[in-house]
Amino acid sequence: MSDKELSFRNARFITSAPAIGKLPDDRGTEVAFIGRSNSGKSSALNAICDQKNLAKTSRTPGRTQLINLFKVSEGKYFVDLPGYGYAAVPESMKRKWQTSMTQYLQCRQALAGLVMTMDIRTPLRDHDRLIIDWSISARLPVLILLTKADKLGVNARREGVAEVRRLLSEFNGTFTIIAFSAIKKIGVDETRAVLRGWFAADEAAASAQETP
Repeated sequence: MSDKELSFRNARFITSAPAIGKLPDDRGTEVAFIGRSNSGKSSALNAICDQKNLAKTSRTPGRTQLINLFKVSEGKYFVDLPGYGYAAVPESMKRKWQTSMTQYLQCRQALAGLVMTMDIRTPLRDHDRLIIDWSISARLPVLILLTKADKLGVNARREGVAEVRRLLSEFNGTFTIIAFSAIKKIGVDETRAVLRGWFAADEAAASAQETP
């Protein structure tokens, strides 16, 4: 299947794991969705895959408590990571989530890129900046989805994207920033195009390494 033919609508749930050691073999290409609790991370994944209930969503922050793996096609996966920041759960559970997420980010060789979700009205909080800083050192591409963009008018959305781009200029990295709404499907096609490009690039790089 070529990158142009890749359809995220065929994505299906594979497994949930409390830690990296419980995930399937570390191979293929994985794109991880990461963001603060209640930033619309699971909703974004559902919208991209054009499925209402692929990733479980909730009005209660902190619903995603495990590392959730979804198969897009052979050798291509999406990963829904536990949300960071606010969650109405015991501190011990927060630390457990943080540990599993950190292990995944630092050790998973299949990880090829990050999709970061941020509420367009409150972007670039402290934890967001930490993840961005880490992604630069890890040389991972980052796609930033400014979620809940339907809450703002068109001009305000453009200003929001421009402001985040300006603030990110302090980082020595390259980012793709998209105003996104799972409800109104704003930015969904643009996001799919970026992700298809990532999968295709990683597949091409793997093929080049296998060629003598």
